[in-house]
Amino acid sequence: MDVLNRIKRLAMDGAIRYTEKALGEMALDGLRPRDVAESILNAHAISKTIRSTSPNRRTHKELLYVIKSQNFSGASIYTKGKIDTEAGREYFYVLISAKIDDDVR
Repeated sequence: MDVLNRIKRLAMDGAIRYTEKALGEMALDGLRPRDVAESILNAHAISKTIRSTSPNRRTHKELLYVIKSQNFSGASIYTKGKIDTEAGREYFYVLISAKIDDDVR
């Protein structure tokens, strides 16, 4: 199964976790977790895959996925996250999520 479909299935199952940073960014933009999940489900592709450079990450090979898509109301949303396992269950961890300024797209 490709990575985007894995992430979409996790979103459909409610298996999304948000960092405090992501929740703060979402609040500033008036986004709810539902908006982020909707944008993930509407995504046609992963915009970019990058390797984490943070020294706080478990491994240097940790992949981060950038998704740019719209929620069901048409708001463009930028989300960066990773797939990880907690207590034997897979989750998509949202590290950053915010509205995309229409002038920047």
